[in-house]
Amino acid sequence: MQLSDKIKHTIRDVRDYPKPGVVFKDITPILADPLLMNEMITQLKTDLKDLRLDAIAAVEARGFIFGAILAHALNCRFIPIRKAGKLPYKTVQQEYSLEYGTAAIEMHEDALQPGWRVLVHDDVLATGGTAGAAANLVRHSGAELAGFSFIINLSFLPGELNLLHHFGVKPQYLVTY
Repeated sequence: MQLSDKIKHTIRDVRDYPKPGVVFKDITPILADPLLMNEMITQLKTDLKDLRLDAIAAVEARGFIFGAILAHALNCRFIPIRKAGKLPYKTVQQEYSLEYGTAAIEMHEDALQPGWRVLVHDDVLATGGTAGAAANLVRHSGAELAGFSFIINLSFLPGELNLLHHFGVKPQYLVTY
């Protein structure tokens, strides 16, 4: 069975979460399968090895899981990007739109250095709002946006096109719905 099929078979759909009409793609069943997790990290590592990354900036909370593991596998820094008000030190903030509302994310103002090559990672690509906001934080720090990585691409939403249009970078992902 192909990796994408294994992932799709394992992901759980949760209807009407976080609001009516949304079908949430729950990756937590993947976390209970160490063989699948290892296969996914191996594939992501292969897909991203030529990017010469200095850091992976991952968005909370589910993005942290694979982002941190991937940063370790690629021997680069892990940079947490959190919801506004959750980081303990001085931060920079970026507001953005979600498919079901608006929000703001932050990272520590000293998290990245100018010239570093940074990958933005999250679990799901929907409209591209969260990833775009994270990419703006990366660029505003003077670092170079090296790419985007996701577990899931919801291709019926405009995220991939939005990121390509606004940042000139085609996102990478393991599964498409």
